[in-house]
Amino acid sequence: MAQSSKPILWFPFAGGGLIAALIIPVLILITGVLVPLGIVQLPYGKMAAFAHNPLGKLILFGTVAFSAWHAGHCLRMTAHDLGLPAGATIKLICYGFAAFLIVVSAMLLIRI
Repeated sequence: MAQSSKPILWFPFAGGGLIAALIIPVLILITGVLVPLGIVQLPYGKMAAFAHNPLGKLILFGTVAFSAWHAGHCLRMTAHDLGLPAGATIKLICYGFAAFLIVVSAMLLIRI
């Protein structure tokens, strides 16, 4: 039986789904609700230090990249479910959107 490369291709999708389901809601809760309401004290200096740290940049990039890949694949599958032609145009739009988000996030993290 020939080996398949599908596990390598499914890893970004599965990782993005995990991040989108578990990590992003917690980030939204902490930075969008708890900090503005004053329930959690998270000084700007600590957040900036995390973003300037190379490991922090890698974590932020991974969060954005895997989530973007997951979103692009879900958009492609949604287009397929809606009966849109499964040609190269749909793939280019969906995965191009993901690639655009990944490149922009990488550029922004490099500038920090």
